[in-house]
Amino acid sequence: MKHGGGGDVNGIKDDLGDDFGDDFGDDLGLGDGRYDVVVVGGGAAGLAGALMLGRARRSVLVIDSGEPRNAPAEAMHGYLGHDGVPPARLLATGRAEVRGYGVRIASGTVVSAEPDEGGFRVTARRPGAGSPGAGTGAKGEAGTDTGTGSGSGTGSGSGTGEVLVRARRLLVTTGLADELPPVPGLAELWGRDVLHCPYCHGWEVRDLPIGVLSTGPLAVHQALLWRQWSADITLFLHTGPEPDEEAWERLAARGVRVVRGEVAGVVRDGERLSGLRLGDGTVIAVRALTVASGLRARSGMLDALGLEALPALVAGTEVGSRVPAEADGRTPVAGVWAAGNVTGVTETVSASAASGARAGAAINADLVALDTRLAVAARRSPFGADGERVVARVVARGAARSAAGGGGSAG
Repeated sequence: MKHGGGGDVNGIKDDLGDDFGDDFGDDLGLGDGRYDVVVVGGGAAGLAGALMLGRARRSVLVIDSGEPRNAPAEAMHGYLGHDGVPPARLLATGRAEVRGYGVRIASGTVVSAEPDEGGFRVTARRPGAGSPGAGTGAKGEAGTDTGTGSGSGTGSGSGTGEVLVRARRLLVTTGLADELPPVPGLAELWGRDVLHCPYCHGWEVRDLPIGVLSTGPLAVHQALLWRQWSADITLFLHTGPEPDEEAWERLAARGVRVVRGEVAGVVRDGERLSGLRLGDGTVIAVRALTVASGLRARSGMLDALGLEALPALVAGTEVGSRVPAEADGRTPVAGVWAAGNVTGVTETVSASAASGARAGAAINADLVALDTRLAVAARRSPFGADGERVVARVVARGAARSAAGGGGSAG
């Protein structure tokens, strides 16, 4: 599943155990802070890209803020071979796999990336040092921090908590931040009873009373889609637009109930959702609620490179922002690739992993081409290694002739 948004991040860290520790010092002590590739974000896309690059014998550093977007979810679904697996287990397995190929992982938040001698200078902030930078999360009610993607930071240290590394190429897999509608109580249930994707959660809430909170023109589409999982669907018009005549007919034909009026808050039975309270005090019973969160690309660290996020569209409706990238992850900025939810807001975990693997292979191919060009240029240069060998042979022959001539005169 592709969503979440905050939740109990400490619980994710507990599940990962020692594997979630701060690797800054260990990593920096093992090298000079220069890598073929720095991967910003250690979720499914970032680890899949790192796996491909590590197997290609590239030096790779993954910088991760340790706040996966799907942290609140009990399990992932729809990922072949991993259906029902807790998100933390996938991350722990992935980290172990990439480390087996020499990939290094460090905890922190990338603050910026800047051009540097044909590559990039990446500045990151250690965990707990200063402001959150690129790792800030989704904003729910009253500005509540409801979550972040998997994204960022490490390098060679400074007293301020900021560290620096250099990379020939960048792979950005920082994901999205979910911005929830400002309805009291949504954030606390996000990823459990307050949902987004039917393919991620629909089976788990099948046949239950499900509400759809309308905040935009895609709400009717959502209601009809969720109707596949339950015959008890209620569309709360809330702040969304009034359905047109055709939409009313489709909703009626599928037995979708429509409730006017704004939703004032959620009603809970213990830790679970039991209903929605309208502004007039009326309570409508639902056991699950689907909302359309704002989907903001976590791309602030790319500002210095001039790589700006673009509007993300679903069915012609703007739903957030995304980093522009080609099918292989290549962005408009030379040397920068992006993969996962930061480029495609509808990507599931499996699709994000696939895009990360594809980008990793593309980056390796790009570096192979670059290294070949450099080798050819060196071979053609009179001061290259081959040229030096030719000069050395000429000098050696001249010395031998001189020695031979000198010996003859002496005789």
